[in-house]
Amino acid sequence: MTRYGFVIDIGRCNGCDVCVIACKDQFIGNAYSPYNVAQPDLGHLWMDVKTYERGTFPEVKASYIPLPCMHCADAPCQKSATSGAIYRRADGIVLINPNLAIGQSQLVSSCPYGKIYWNATAYIPQKCTFCAHRIDKGLQPICAMSCPTRAIAFGDLDDPKSDVAMAVVAGAQPLHPEYGIKPNVYYENLPKTFISGFVIDPKTKELIIGATVTLNTPAGVELTAVTDGLGVFTFDGLKARQMYNLSITKQGYFNKVISVYLDKDKDLGGIQLISKVI
Repeated sequence: MTRYGFVIDIGRCNGCDVCVIACKDQFIGNAYSPYNVAQPDLGHLWMDVKTYERGTFPEVKASYIPLPCMHCADAPCQKSATSGAIYRRADGIVLINPNLAIGQSQLVSSCPYGKIYWNATAYIPQKCTFCAHRIDKGLQPICAMSCPTRAIAFGDLDDPKSDVAMAVVAGAQPLHPEYGIKPNVYYENLPKTFISGFVIDPKTKELIIGATVTLNTPAGVELTAVTDGLGVFTFDGLKARQMYNLSITKQGYFNKVISVYLDKDKDLGGIQLISKVI
């Protein structure tokens, strides 16, 4: 049975907002009966791109997370609706009936992802429709079709041969799985925590390029990085609230071992490596 969904690769998204613009171009001033009335000019972001910043100066990283309606299998909005104003199609798409939803402002606060908006002119709640009007014609949602980096993949999550289904099997995961509402939007390369730093010779005050930095995880996995032209190293995609061991080696220098408890993104700053030459 068909179950449509997205797999969004955060590693590919560059925050260009083309998906946001394409969504607005598709829906502002355009009604697609029976799925929606026209989106207002302002105030609605049926597709949004959130900027997620990590770390502290000078080591700061940014990721961009496209955020549509999650079309959840156990949608709180559907439970909050009266008179069947929100319904789920056989293909998994969750829709608001514009005629039955009039006056149901409680639906705006029912979504834990904050993806339902109030249309004050039409006096109804609105949200992403997964471009159901396009899907009915065999087309992709406009955001997936317009994404220049192909960060947004759309397909049948129940078809084991589809790209989206294979991505889920490979580890794509929902945003905030702790909500327990079974979203049909999954993400690859969601930002985790990182450890970074730079290596310096305290005697010469020179940055040490080409030092080998080895990180041992609690699971017994060994990761290796080499300091770059600025003496910097980074280990990203790490689990928080765990202890990690760092070993730094460079020919002509004494080895350095550091234990780091990673409660959040952590820049260790300058790490001194002592030369064996007196």
